[in-house]
Amino acid sequence: MTTAHTPNDRTPITWWACEARRLHRDHDEITAQFPGLVWNDAGAGTWEGRLPRWPFDRPEPEHLTTWIGDEGLLLRLEYSQAYPMVAPRLVPLDPLPEPFEWTQHRWHVNGDASLCLLRDDVWTGRESVVDLLLKAAGWRIEYALMKHQMIEQMTGSGIVTDHSLDHFLAQPLPPEDTTGHPELDTGGQDGPAC
Repeated sequence: MTTAHTPNDRTPITWWACEARRLHRDHDEITAQFPGLVWNDAGAGTWEGRLPRWPFDRPEPEHLTTWIGDEGLLLRLEYSQAYPMVAPRLVPLDPLPEPFEWTQHRWHVNGDASLCLLRDDVWTGRESVVDLLLKAAGWRIEYALMKHQMIEQMTGSGIVTDHSLDHFLAQPLPPEDTTGHPELDTGGQDGPAC
């Protein structure tokens, strides 16, 4: 006679128990390129910390620090137990997008305040998570340009590979606009969500 198992008899299995090589790959790649991120194995796992302000393969623009300060984006990368088939969430912690910026395509922020970084790309599970972290570092820079009303929407491919915004960062920050936020409530009318 066999004994029936109840749902309480099942021990949850983490994604890295099934994908140990992927965990080692992510760990090696992330610690090599982003040593400021710290791994936490609670739940499905997270990486948290500050990204470099300019981790790209071209010279840092002369006035970048006047636009974003001395440090890059503070974020938390959150895995789910469906990783690597489902991309991780990247949640900006500093700066933190304002609620009116969520779900507006031009800000590249999802409704849960995570970053929308795969708009023009597809996640198959084989990609490197470092590519998402690079895009997040670029999002921080484009976010500053949006906040200073230098651009009306973020680039489709991201500043990682798109050099078209570098000229702004080579110039000093313009005087602060004290007229307020013209886009406080667009109600998502500026295009589809990410």
